[in-house]
Amino acid sequence: MLLPAEKELRAALARFAQARIEHDRRPAGDTSRVLEDATYTLCVMTGARTADDALAAADALLDRYCVNRRSAVTQEEETLAA
Repeated sequence: MLLPAEKELRAALARFAQARIEHDRRPAGDTSRVLEDATYTLCVMTGARTADDALAAADALLDRYCVNRRSAVTQEEETLAA
């Protein structure tokens, strides 16, 4: 599976959250369609079948990005110290 860029994943999560809030606040056909679209996008990006699974996968990916970023900083510091 191709991993989504962190920036794109965060944008999809923000879009999903906004759509969820709007739909919960004012359930209607248009808010339902926007939520369905945001859910679909998030599912495709994470390789999940449900919104709950997609959110869990997105959290795991964000954790992975964070660990990779810390690892890169540590390696850079070690290179500079040598």
